[in-house]
Amino acid sequence: MIGTVLLGFVLLFALSAVFFDAKDSDRGSRISAILAGLTAIGASAVLFAIILSNDFSYSYVASYSSIDLPLVYKISAFWAGQQGSFLLWLLIHALVGTYMVCTNRLTGTGRIIYHLLTAMLVILVFIKSPFAPAEHIMPDGYGMNPLLQDPWMAVHPPIIFIGYALLAVPFVYSLESMMRSPADGNFLAPMRRWTLIAWSFLGAGIFIGGYWAYKVLGWGGYWGWDPVENSSLVPWLLSCILLHLIAVARTRRGAFYLVHLAAVFSYAFVLYGTFLTRSGILGDFSVHSFAGSDIGFYIALANGIILLFGLIVLVRQMDRLPQGAIYSEHRSRSFLILLGMLLLVFITVLVFFGMSMPLISGLMGESAAVDTSYYVRTTLPIAIVLALLMGLGTLMSWSGTMGKRPYWIFALTVLGGVAAGAVGVTDIPSILLASFALFAAAAAAETYRRHQIGVGGLLAHVGTGIALLAFILSGSGSQTTSVDLTPDVPQEVYGHTVVYRGQDFADSGKEKSYRYEVDGTPAEAVTKLRGSGEDAAREPAIARSLAGDLYIAPTPTTAEHDEMILRRGRTVMGINDYAYRYEGVSFEPQGGGKTLVTAKIALTDGEAVDTAEPTILATDTGGTSRPVDVMDGKFRIRLTGVSADERDIRLEILPSLAEEMAMPVTASISTKPGISLLWLACVLVTIGGLVAARQTVSPAKGGDAEDPLGKKS
Repeated sequence: MIGTVLLGFVLLFALSAVFFDAKDSDRGSRISAILAGLTAIGASAVLFAIILSNDFSYSYVASYSSIDLPLVYKISAFWAGQQGSFLLWLLIHALVGTYMVCTNRLTGTGRIIYHLLTAMLVILVFIKSPFAPAEHIMPDGYGMNPLLQDPWMAVHPPIIFIGYALLAVPFVYSLESMMRSPADGNFLAPMRRWTLIAWSFLGAGIFIGGYWAYKVLGWGGYWGWDPVENSSLVPWLLSCILLHLIAVARTRRGAFYLVHLAAVFSYAFVLYGTFLTRSGILGDFSVHSFAGSDIGFYIALANGIILLFGLIVLVRQMDRLPQGAIYSEHRSRSFLILLGMLLLVFITVLVFFGMSMPLISGLMGESAAVDTSYYVRTTLPIAIVLALLMGLGTLMSWSGTMGKRPYWIFALTVLGGVAAGAVGVTDIPSILLASFALFAAAAAAETYRRHQIGVGGLLAHVGTGIALLAFILSGSGSQTTSVDLTPDVPQEVYGHTVVYRGQDFADSGKEKSYRYEVDGTPAEAVTKLRGSGEDAAREPAIARSLAGDLYIAPTPTTAEHDEMILRRGRTVMGINDYAYRYEGVSFEPQGGGKTLVTAKIALTDGEAVDTAEPTILATDTGGTSRPVDVMDGKFRIRLTGVSADERDIRLEILPSLAEEMAMPVTASISTKPGISLLWLACVLVTIGGLVAARQTVSPAKGGDAEDPLGKKS
């Protein structure tokens, strides 16, 4: 209840700030903004408190947490579902708004727009509230999906939502400028800084998501062109376009309208991607999508209002914006940047239509999704030209001169193609992209040597070039085969000696591992287990090196088992020539709605006699049981069910642990050449954006201008 009340106060204070700004009351606006931020913190603290206290009277807590969930995942449960992630978004947005108001970063018009966005987010949280009571109070929750129980779950979503929230700032700067002083370019510098920060965080979130998928899911990739992945990629690409248009607009003020257009679409597509993710439209087409709910309609409504309002303001103010040519001649950096951004727009549009296909096709009939090859076929040719323009545009000065052309750049360009060929890439488009990718990176280094680009621009452009090269090396250059591995028998795979050492089971019974040695170095694949012993989530074994990774994804192996029903007091012969007798069952409450069920079973092979007591830990949502050794470890039994009248029980008969650990396994083994370059590139791009955001950029007055990520050229 208190959480809902605090959300109501966030809405009240946001609207109060709008009122005070409309009355030109700076003091009232500042106090209201501070109170909105504090109450958003309070609502978030309440959600943390009810999660950590295992209060399952709230539907959200019951759905995403449980008593035995480790602390790091209980914290992560805050944003594991729709309701909590919206509250996280609201929290970040409200805190940024408080900072913007208290440091006088916005005029009254900008503050009104920002606080209205705050109110919009509060309404969305109300519609899908994490404080909704549960229909039935349970003693324990369902817990978190095993796939999400990874340390990156504590990092990836918050970073994504920081990027989402911060993209509201350039949107507000754009509308504020158009409504107050359309011809004034003073908004460009702060817009550039906030766009860089948002772009860096959103990019970091995307990169972390790719690394998480690579190391956990076991399919060998880091980007599957999943519609939900693309819903974050589109605003990131649009904010990249916005950054470069800001650079052009600093000398060519006729480009103001392009800057405003990019700012409006960047934020609008944050909401559009949220709509696709949260509406349930992608439920059959994405492994990341949330289940369908009524909130999809309200997100679509908010998205439409924001997009239409921004475009209406732009159209109405178009005549008041600076007029003029947006580039002086074709041989200039302005023209090359604009041409490159046009190509990036084409890529964005292609990704947009690809990720929206379930929605578009559903409106016309049966929903369908595009194949992942669609993205490669359509974007690869454009990416080749874009990489070439990156290099040329960086080398070209704003005045149209390119200066001395060092031959080492062209030598490095050839090296990119050679590297692609060395890992087995044979198609010409991929080789061209690898070549031009290194050309773009080398051009950035040369421009930095000439003191015509800053450290931030250097890192971001070099990182982008290396990333494009790594895409080709680790994607087109990858090889995959399926191998049957017998314990302790070496096999040669792609020039590596792979030895499978068998399985290990954790003492907790919650996971098992497949142990390998690759060229003498240990590597381990981990499989998380459900309470029933079935596989829940798998992590591959990765043997890392600077040249690339050897990626081993074992195919799940299940030990052969038999099932039998025993009636109390009767002796039954099993198919393994042992006689079983069910003698009784006991129930011991464990607290938290859990009950330990223990069955007493006698076994004999005609000579030796053994007694076993397998158990089930029963809960309202199911039960967990572990195998127990019998007959001196010759085999194992597991209790899987007890009838309501306690007359019958169900048993599984399993081979011994030693036999299961020594079973052969089939594994998919892949090479990932140059994959370490990709992770390095992602770090460089993120750091480059943040470093560039720290650099002060003064308004340009003609002539030379700042690079979008660097310094004067």
